[in-house]
Amino acid sequence: MNHPFFLLLVKVTIFSLMLSLGISLSFEKMLSLWRKPALLFRSLLAVVVLVPLVVVLLLKLFNLPLGVMMGLALLAVSPGAPLATKRSQMAGAIFHQSASLQLTLALLAVFITPLSLAIFGLIFPGIEGRVTMLDVAEQVTVVQFLPVALGLLLQKFTPKFAMAIAKPLTIMANGLFLIMIVLAGVVGLPIILRVWGWPLVAIAILVIASLGIGHALGEYHDEHQNSVLAIACIARNVGLALFIAVLNEVEQQVLPTLIAYLVVGALLGILYSIWIKRKLA
Repeated sequence: MNHPFFLLLVKVTIFSLMLSLGISLSFEKMLSLWRKPALLFRSLLAVVVLVPLVVVLLLKLFNLPLGVMMGLALLAVSPGAPLATKRSQMAGAIFHQSASLQLTLALLAVFITPLSLAIFGLIFPGIEGRVTMLDVAEQVTVVQFLPVALGLLLQKFTPKFAMAIAKPLTIMANGLFLIMIVLAGVVGLPIILRVWGWPLVAIAILVIASLGIGHALGEYHDEHQNSVLAIACIARNVGLALFIAVLNEVEQQVLPTLIAYLVVGALLGILYSIWIKRKLA
């Protein structure tokens, strides 16, 4: 997973998806979640509070290796994955709803991530890590907000050019996303063997519980929103988690757990997407 080609593919894919998001959506639609305070509260409760609580329970119940514990803790404190919107669309979610939630979580991660990591360190003394708000702000800005801002600027100052490239850019981004998913599965499956047994069981329980939490707290009269929140709960920001691991020089210890979560989350997320789309149909 550290192969230069794969890392380049991930960077180009994320940049393309974020740029496409900025070109395709107005600033008002990106803030649409903020006009629904009840839904915003439930979304934050699910992603920022309940999913990390599930991780705390799993770390208490399972006798997991320290590297797995640290990996799960880093995933718990890293909401707002840049690929969450695309994964939500695969589950039939409305584009602007999932994009608004993703960007909201990425913005709030600047404050939530350092605080949540400190709390995990207090509950589990073996899990030690540090990250500042500035560190998180730098990571999410470079990965998510800069390409989105570029897309918004193109949309505002060169609308004809933005319209002309919007569809080809989306097609390219979707193609790169599918290639990345296939390669991640092929390369990642052997790495899962390093966390075989109870660690993998704990990861599967976390993904299933997260999907259930998000689905349950979504708007019942709007099943599109159920899938938005369900996917947001499992789509942890692995890039941010790895960034924190590198800062604390524990990336080799946590990398198998992060990759295993990516693969298991992708597989169970696809099954959920198939189920929810059949239900909507």
